[in-house]
Parts: sequence; C-alpha cells; structure tokens
Amino acid sequence: MRPRCVAFFLLLFVPHVLCAQELPLFWKDAPDGQIAGELLAAMSGEEILGQVFLVGYQSERPTPQLMAWLRQRNIGGVKIFGWNAENLSTLADSVALMQKSAYGTKHGIPLFVATDQEGGWVRHIKGDASVTPGNLAIGASGRPYDAYMSGFYIGREIRALGVNMNFAPAVDVYTNPLAHVIGPRAFSSDPRLVGALSVAFYKGLARAGIISTAKHYPGHGGAEGDSHGRMPEITASLDTLWDRDLLPYRLLIAEGIPAILSGHLSFPSVTGDKRPASLSPFFAGELLRGRLGFQGILITDDLYMSGARWGGLSFAEICVEALAAGNDMIMLSQTPGVNDSIWQAVFRRYQDDGVFRSRIREAAGRVLRIKLKYLKNPGGVFTPNAGEISGIPSAESREFFLDQAARSITLVRNENGALPFVPAENEKVLLAGQHRAFLNYGRRRYPRAGEFFFPYEPFYFSNAEDRAAFRRAAQGYDTIIFCLSNPNSLEVLKAIRDFKGRVIVFSILTPVYLAELSWVEAAIAAYSWSAESFKAGFAVLRGDYAAEGVLPIKLRE
Repeated sequence: MRPRCVAFFLLLFVPHVLCAQELPLFWKDAPDGQIAGELLAAMSGEEILGQVFLVGYQSERPTPQLMAWLRQRNIGGVKIFGWNAENLSTLADSVALMQKSAYGTKHGIPLFVATDQEGGWVRHIKGDASVTPGNLAIGASGRPYDAYMSGFYIGREIRALGVNMNFAPAVDVYTNPLAHVIGPRAFSSDPRLVGALSVAFYKGLARAGIISTAKHYPGHGGAEGDSHGRMPEITASLDTLWDRDLLPYRLLIAEGIPAILSGHLSFPSVTGDKRPASLSPFFAGELLRGRLGFQGILITDDLYMSGARWGGLSFAEICVEALAAGNDMIMLSQTPGVNDSIWQAVFRRYQDDGVFRSRIREAAGRVLRIKLKYLKNPGGVFTPNAGEISGIPSAESREFFLDQAARSITLVRNENGALPFVPAENEKVLLAGQHRAFLNYGRRRYPRAGEFFFPYEPFYFSNAEDRAAFRRAAQGYDTIIFCLSNPNSLEVLKAIRDFKGRVIVFSILTPVYLAELSWVEAAIAAYSWSAESFKAGFAVLRGDYAAEGVLPIKLRE
C-alpha cells in the first residue's frame, strides 16, 4: 500500500487516529490478551453475541439488511460466496464498505471477511482470480513446496481484495471414491501426505496474511453423499478416525492452525446417534478441545445446508444447539432479519442460561484474540481500493501454476506404446468432452481433429441422446481423445466400449472413474479444468515432456 493510501486508510477507518486516547478499544496499544479481556468487560451482551455470527448476503453488493447487522449487532464476520464475487472491483468496494461500518462501531472491531478459495474446483472469488491446478494436483506432485506456494499466491490475491480469512485447506482424506463432493478438493487418500501438504498450504496462506481454516472436521473424505443436500453417515470407528481423518488436524493443530470448520457429518459408531459433528459436544469439546488440544476458533459450515438439519429442531434451535455444542461461530449463507427468530432464540438462551452465557463469552474471547493477532498487526487489516486493484493474477503466479500443473500430470496407463500420440498423416482424430477449453486446447495441438461436445450436467448420469450421438460420431474416426470428468462422461465413454480404434482418456478433476475403464489402452490424469492443466496434459500427449506425477489416490471400483 502506498504511503498516501495508508494515510487515507487511517483517516477514513480509524477516526481521530492522532489522539491515542480516542482510539476504539480494539486499536489500543497494549498486549492482545489484555485488550481481549478489556473488550469483553466493556461489551454488552448483544455486542458479545454478535461476534459469534458469520453472515452471508444474497446479492453482488451488501444489502441494507446485512448493513443493519453490521451496525446494530457488531457481528463477527461476513462470508463471501460465489454470487458475491463475479466482479473483483465490486467485491473490493463491498468489502471496504463493510469494514468501514465495522470500524465505525463503538469498539472498532474489524470483520472477518471469509471465503472459500481452495484452488482448483472450489473458487468462490471469480473474475480474473487464478484458476489453479488444485489440491489433488498438489498431491500428484507430492511437493510441500507446491502446497506452500499455492496457498501463498491464492492468499495474496484474496488479501488484495480485502478478504482476510480463507476456508482452506480442505484436509479431507479421500478414501471413498463416491465422495464426489470432495474429489479433487482433497490432496490424497494417504493421511500422511494430506497432513504434510495441508501444513504447507496453511503456512503459505499465513505468509500472505490470511487466516487459514481447515475443513471439513472431522473428515468428509469417507462420506458417500453431499452434506449440502443431506447429512452423510460415516461408519468409521474413533480409532480409524484418529489414525486416518484426524491425522492432518493433529499436525495442523501442533503447527498453530487458527481456525477449523466443522462439517455436517454423522458418525454413529463414535457418538451412538446420528447427530451431525457440527452439533456434537463430543466432537467440538471432548475430542477437539480436549484430546487434540485445539485453541483456535471452531466455525460451523453453513447452517442452511440440509446436512445440519437434525432431530426435528427448528432452524433457530439448530443455531443455538451449534453454539451450545462448542462452535465459536455459526455461518449463515443468507442474511436473516436483525430481530428474527435466530437472534431472538440465541439471545434469549444467552440471558436465561448461565452455562450458555459462559460458552458464548468464551467463544467471543477466542474470536477477539484471533482478530487481534491477525487483523491488528501493521498491514494486517487491509481495506481495498477498487480503483487500484491490479496484478490479479500476477505474472509470477501464472508461471508457477503452469509449472505446478506440469509436475502433476500423471501417466496412468500406456499399453502398446500409444503415448506420446502423434497422428499418422491420414489418421482421423476426434476430441470429445464436456469442456470447451479442453476442445480449444486440443485443437491447438491436433489442428485437424474433429470435435464432439456434450453437457456437463446432469452430473451423476448421462442422457441417452448424448450416448447415441457419441456412438454415431465415433464411427468416423480412428482415434478418440476423450475428456473424462464426472459420472455423466463415464457413461458416455462406456457407450463406445466396442470401438475398434484407439481411445486415449484425458482425465480431469478426480481420476477415480479410470478404475472402470480397464479396456482403455492409454490414459493420463490432470486434476483441474484450468488452462494450465489442459496445456500441460496435451503437452504430455504430444510428447513435449514425460509425465512426472504419481496418482495421489488408489483406484478401486
């Protein structure tokens, strides 16, 4: 930030900054622990309670309803979702407006501004923000350096926009091929590799000034199903969780991870009931705080997700239950009314129940300590100027992500020396897939190839019309290069199992579907739909270089 911008920032967001005695309490020059204690003593019950809310909004710019929460409730944070972040300048303006409102409250406590920018598949901040090779690609390279620099470059981009908290890394151990919602978001099926790469990614985010939040505690990689639509049930025992899913958390906690996100996942073999871990006193308290020794903040996944619904409780009761169980912040993707049933239920419990009141004060104290550690340091709280956003992505990050994609490409199968593939003079080649970028980059390397495009949706199954059309198209070609990316595309490819020519599979995202294609003679795995992954994959197909990646998961049907 240039000197004039620093001065502007101080004058605009910290009133009367030249008079130390008039600074809001949060900005007082004193040890963080002392300030956190003084803040709690000076705050009203409503102000304390506000700090445990992390609220989203349903439009590109902050709504009047959200701004009312900021002014009247002194809430702890705001969550940026994909629908808020198509335009980076608009996002920067929005963050500046929201932080200005937070600084204008009595105590001047800044907001957590959080998002999901995992890299690869999950990228809530869009626009020109980097589309990276993703976690599974990092697992294929096996290099902590790739994880560290991915976290750093992703963190640097979002911090330039005023985002200070990232719900990353995803540290789920990818043990169930049917865990479709995790897939390429995981680093590996090996918990040791997941742990090592997770720590490196967290350290890279920290270097960029971002509060890292590991997820989805205690582990989503063994789940069949998506907690957005229903609550997955995982039958693993506590011993299995400890040695497998919890190993990355054990390493991250030892390294000081500041935040963890709790998942809407049921573990009946551990708890004896189907209560989700996000509402479980055992997982939040006895295991995480007690046995694992976690001292940071625990945040729920979005409570509007169907996986959080349990026990016939109303939505307001679920919010109360999540806090009572031991979560320090509750995430709400939609902005409720300032005085609606959620606030009333939580505040009523705060007033009437001394144990719950102590629980909330403890949670707010953790939130304040993390804010003081990460957001008060010189340069820590950064409020963006939309007119000065540039360098997203930077030239050095583009170069890194291309190199990282190249290191990740994995040769999965190569029978009869099919690869590298250079067509004979009269050989007819067909590029087939659900992604225009795949077809475009393929045509650059195979200019005379034909194209067959079909839709990515529906995800879980194909249409009979697409299968029939592909069978007809295949008849006119000698070699097919097919982009495999989901169950839909797997079904379409199986429609030509009796094809007499050569089939080369270019797998992107998760490679689990390759386990069902033993009849295919050649296959490579990339792990993203990024431009860099397509460039690197086609470079391997043409023989520009030899694939270096190692499959980061075990293939099984």
